[in-house]
Amino acid sequence: MISQTLFLLIRLTYISIDCGCIVLSILGASWLRQGAFPISFWELVQDPTHPFKVVFVLWTVVPLFFNGLHHLYHTRREVDEAHEIGQVLRSVFFSAITVMALVYSMKIVGFPRSVFVLIVVFTAILFIIWRLLKRVFVEFLAANGYNNFNVLIVGAGRTGMMLAQEIKRHPGFGLKIVGFLDDYKKSVEPGHDHKVLGKLADLGEVCRKNFVHKIFFTIHPPGNIFHDMFEISKDLGLAVRVVPVAFDRAVGEIFKFNIGYIPVLEYSDLRHSRRQNGKRSFDTLVSGFALIFLLPLFVLIGALIKLDSRGPVFYFSRRYGRGGRVFKMWKFRSMVADADSRLNELKAKNEVDGPIFKIRKDPRITRLGAFLRKYSIDELPQILNVFLGDMSLVGPRPFPLDQVQQEDLRQLKRLEVRPGLTGLWQVRGRSDLPFHRLIKWDTWYINNWSFGLDINILLETVPVVLKGKGAY
Repeated sequence: MISQTLFLLIRLTYISIDCGCIVLSILGASWLRQGAFPISFWELVQDPTHPFKVVFVLWTVVPLFFNGLHHLYHTRREVDEAHEIGQVLRSVFFSAITVMALVYSMKIVGFPRSVFVLIVVFTAILFIIWRLLKRVFVEFLAANGYNNFNVLIVGAGRTGMMLAQEIKRHPGFGLKIVGFLDDYKKSVEPGHDHKVLGKLADLGEVCRKNFVHKIFFTIHPPGNIFHDMFEISKDLGLAVRVVPVAFDRAVGEIFKFNIGYIPVLEYSDLRHSRRQNGKRSFDTLVSGFALIFLLPLFVLIGALIKLDSRGPVFYFSRRYGRGGRVFKMWKFRSMVADADSRLNELKAKNEVDGPIFKIRKDPRITRLGAFLRKYSIDELPQILNVFLGDMSLVGPRPFPLDQVQQEDLRQLKRLEVRPGLTGLWQVRGRSDLPFHRLIKWDTWYINNWSFGLDINILLETVPVVLKGKGAY
């Protein structure tokens, strides 16, 4: 799987290429319409007071924002080109509407409409061309074994064998079959490379042992068997995909894509996803402005940390995010550089219940670190995690990997949403709150989420942090 650092680098590369496409579109439109637009692009760059410069700045920022909303900085290899092209066109359309509305509200007059139309058209064309080239490159890497996904096929019958053949015929999808599950077959037909690894009841064990990422159901088990298997898959954070009965006549009702000529449906909680769309947009905007506003403070704190003790400015902790994805959480370093290696000798002094480790007078905390932790200043770099999509402004706090017990369903419930910079745990007592109450508040938040609730939690967080109570 792709590491978080490499994933960030890839995303930044995609954004940079989009920026290049936008600049080329502006240059091309300005050159073609020199009569309608006598001012050169470079003259606008050198003249910061010219009102037309705002139009170009907006057209650089707004499409990047809508591309992020339409998931155009991710590559889903099984999705066909038509779907991605459609997302590009939607993004450019909404970007154009937004920029026109902003230009009108700012009362910027005189900008040639023909030039703007050309910029929009050229941007859409360049966005589509480079993404098609990207798909060719990504499929080449996947075909050569880079970032493949382990796949388990439920059902070793005719449909399961056909699916396995199609996956084999399309190595660019990056799907690696680990085997089959079937209650009635102990082995596959001659000529096939993979084995039957167990019965349907062995789903959880087989997935853990073989590090499965995706499950394909080619059969429809009777009674509650499918429901139980679906819940197990959900608890493990696995993508569940179902090949429908009579697939040659079936029409996808949720999300449809093809493995060769076999249609596959992916079930997901669309209602929850739609509710979360506005939350993610809010997180992106607020965290983006916060990073710009807090940058001088970050520089000052970094300098103080270097003066206070030896070691790096930032500390990175591996945490579980939404769906069990692991990410690196940013923090200002508040402990000595070798704090992790000294953890075992202090575990017996743990002062909180549950899997969390905390002691009030931790000898590993530096002088400056005690102040940073009391007022949660050490957590501020997580605004970058929010901006990158690993976290949300409000949500359950992410636990370190070794403090999450996979068999504890109470904790797994917390992984259904993005972890938060703050949450009900913080405003209800922070570290003074017992572990079972922490889980209770997090579960209540997930089940009762609303945008208004997030705003209230953010407002309540400010006085709680300033008091410094319950933080250690």
